[in-house]
Amino acid sequence: MEPGGIIYRSDKGWGVVMPVAKGEPLDPAATRARILDAATRLFYARGVHAVGVNDIAAEAGASKLSLYRNFGSKQRLVAAMLVERSERVHAWLRRETADAPAGEERVLAVFDLLATWFGQADYHGCVVVNTVTDTRARDPEVTALGRAHLDRYRELLAERLAELDPPPAEPGRLARQLLLLIEGAVTVAAIDSGDPAPGADARDAARCLIRSAPRR
Repeated sequence: MEPGGIIYRSDKGWGVVMPVAKGEPLDPAATRARILDAATRLFYARGVHAVGVNDIAAEAGASKLSLYRNFGSKQRLVAAMLVERSERVHAWLRRETADAPAGEERVLAVFDLLATWFGQADYHGCVVVNTVTDTRARDPEVTALGRAHLDRYRELLAERLAELDPPPAEPGRLARQLLLLIEGAVTVAAIDSGDPAPGADARDAARCLIRSAPRR
């Protein structure tokens, strides 16, 4: 073992690393954030199973020990990434659509915003849903975080639908239907290499659903 080396345990067994990588800042919060950001980028670009701890540490400019000290394991890092990403996405959705006129336009503003996301050059779908799919729903924690992410969509949509005048008779059911349009568009846009058209198509379908829904 090299002088100063520390033994750690990972999902692949035991290993030895130096406490701090050369040039690594000693700010623990900054190091944690950098590791999480690097993991998010790599998981999004390649998928969870194609990215190893060495890849993440190298991308973050951190030691593997720092990764394990902050997250405990790759599995815990994946969970932290899903929590952070879901919170960021839904904060973005609420913030960027808050100024739309209350009612139908505020609901449809969600679809407009997603369409701009679909058109980005680095768009690869939703990292939360991708990760649940990548793990084949065999990781209970990952699956639960994926469900929570979709629940947030349903809650947002139901809130916006409740602002309609008159409101829909079954806002929860309509919110579920709109979420199906969103997730379908998210997937199709990813397969079609960032084509924003699925966002516009989903918006048109959402408008039809909203206008045809029974009202109170």
